Amino acid sequence: MLPAISDSQKIGIGLTGFGMAFLFLGVVMFFDKGLLAMGNILFLAGLAFVIGVERTFRFFFQWHKLRASGCFFAGILLVLLGWPVIGICVEFYGFFVLFSGFFPVVINFVRRIPVIGNVLNLPGIRIVVNRLSESSSMV
Repeated sequence: MLPAISDSQKIGIGLTGFGMAFLFLGVVMFFDKGLLAMGNILFLAGLAFVIGVERTFRFFFQWHKLRASGCFFAGILLVLLGWPVIGICVEFYGFFVLFSGFFPVVINFVRRIPVIGNVLNLPGIRIVVNRLSESSSMV
């Protein structure tokens, strides 16, 4: 049986989803800084709602994750200051290093989804997906 999701966690999931959508649209619309800034703010607010403010703070400011957190927040700051292309690149690097420990879990979950799992098993994609799912370094 799945654990119950509180109302604030439901709000957080919605905020995180809208944040990811705004980030995607900001990149598709040639790095529109308004959409990217809204996406960043919504993503961080959603994360705080889902896992709580204290746990969010502890996640980002662990000693071994300070460099990745610094890149992530520097990228957000660069986007807010009006340098969206450089900011999103720096932010993506920080995001990748911060959340790389979760990639094996996410990939193994996505492999079980009927259509997407078949796409991930295509010859060219399988090599990259296997490499991502085997790397379990908690940076």
